[in-house]
Amino acid sequence: MNSQFLTVLLLLLLGVSGPWGQGQDPQGPLEDLPEEPPGEEVPKEEGVLVLSGRTLSLALQEHPALLVEFYAPWCGHCQALAPEYSKAATLLAGESAPVTLAKVDGPAEPELMKEFGVTEYPTLKFFRDGNRTHPEEYTGPREAEGIAEWLRRRVGPSAAHLKDEEGTQALMDASDVMVIGFFQDLQDEDVATFLALARDAIDITFGLTDQPQLFQKFGLTKDTVVLFKKFDEGRADFPMDEETGLDLGDLSRFLVIHSMHLVTEFNQKTSQKIYAARILNHLLLFVNQTLAPHRELLASFREAAPPFRGRVGTGGPGRRGHWALGPATWVPCWQVLFVVVDVAADNDHVLQYFGLKAEEAPTLRLVNIETTRKYAPTDGGPVTAASVAAFCHLVLGGEVKPYLLSQELPPDWDQRPVKILVGKNFEQVAFDETKNVFVKFYAPWCSHCKEMAPAWEALAERYKDHEDIVIAELDATANELEAFAVHGYPTLKYFPAGPGRKVIEYKRARDLETFSKFLDAGGELPVEEPMEKPETPFPEPPANSTPGTKEEL
Repeated sequence: MNSQFLTVLLLLLLGVSGPWGQGQDPQGPLEDLPEEPPGEEVPKEEGVLVLSGRTLSLALQEHPALLVEFYAPWCGHCQALAPEYSKAATLLAGESAPVTLAKVDGPAEPELMKEFGVTEYPTLKFFRDGNRTHPEEYTGPREAEGIAEWLRRRVGPSAAHLKDEEGTQALMDASDVMVIGFFQDLQDEDVATFLALARDAIDITFGLTDQPQLFQKFGLTKDTVVLFKKFDEGRADFPMDEETGLDLGDLSRFLVIHSMHLVTEFNQKTSQKIYAARILNHLLLFVNQTLAPHRELLASFREAAPPFRGRVGTGGPGRRGHWALGPATWVPCWQVLFVVVDVAADNDHVLQYFGLKAEEAPTLRLVNIETTRKYAPTDGGPVTAASVAAFCHLVLGGEVKPYLLSQELPPDWDQRPVKILVGKNFEQVAFDETKNVFVKFYAPWCSHCKEMAPAWEALAERYKDHEDIVIAELDATANELEAFAVHGYPTLKYFPAGPGRKVIEYKRARDLETFSKFLDAGGELPVEEPMEKPETPFPEPPANSTPGTKEEL
């Protein structure tokens, strides 16, 4: 009897805790057994497990469905997420849902950050059945009900099984948008495709049925996906190809096209959905809805919208695009999304973004949210269905030049340690071949920009006597550049001296000492450190700058 066999026998006789002691198959060599002592309890804060490198493996064993937030105590987005995350945990606990929420202090657990590839805060990962090596990235919103719904669709059915007219009608009545898959055979492979899409499109209620009476009630004779909505035309049908079956890309395009309103009013509630739709071109009609003549323009604006909504089957390679699974991978199908902005409401930040004043309404602006290029009508004529359509066609056809915002240059722009840049002097200063120029691109309302302002002032004071170093800032909400677009705040860029118009983006800690090390090293720093994401520009209102999708995590 060899020594290894004796060791294993002894462990079994002693009743070792862990996978083997529980009568399960071995999960790995003896040295892989969890280090936690038997019966150790993981602490909780407001319904959320507080994990460490030592207790994560224990939580994975005990909780088959576990969502883990990797956060930093100093991160503004993490602080904003915290109450919603706790509220989601309470919601799910009240439903006895088989899912648990947990969190890990990232800076305190660098080994876990490395293991799971966490490079920014907050990052959320979903673990199933104790699988530590392949967690799913969280792609849902950051408010409590959205977090809870994202999880419900992973631990429960993503679509309700509809068996009668009464239950179907009740679910439809409770939903602004509802999608029902009518399948004659629920074992068909098309059903799996339908349910996979339903799992990620959490802003839509899904159901499925094989009941003949429901086919008859809605006038159907073959397998069809139907979108019901309490606006616009009320219903849109997606018949399935009997030969090729249900195409995920085509169904995705269909849903994103028909679940959006033809015309959406911009406000705090709709702003995140407008942005998350991933429709590149937004046409905005600025009106004062307290004035009757302005309200009368809405009918013409709406009349022009349908041709720019797109059709099923227009996506695919080389065409308009598609909507893949998950909000983080939606690609636009619409050519132009029509949006109404009420200048009499709390939309000053939108006016500022376009360089407009409320008294200039009614007027049109078109923005491509990928390039941030903005376009204005050149004729100054009245807003009619024909003029709206013509303006869209001209912009899409490349016949209208974008305009760039620029503030007036203050006469004392270079008198303080932090130099003031605007659109008109940016090129001259940033690309001066004799200077190393470090620029902060900020938004006046951005909380992260305000937090780092003292460090930026201190940096400028420290280097004010260095003739070859310039510390500057530019309000990116009021100034635009031909060289590049700014997509988040604050954005920090370093323009080293010399020819070639070289640009280095700074993505490290925003404190005086790290800034100084970066400058002293000529624009280089070792080993990337995790950071929270910058705040994003329009259309998210500054009062709610926390992003709502993974693109926002």
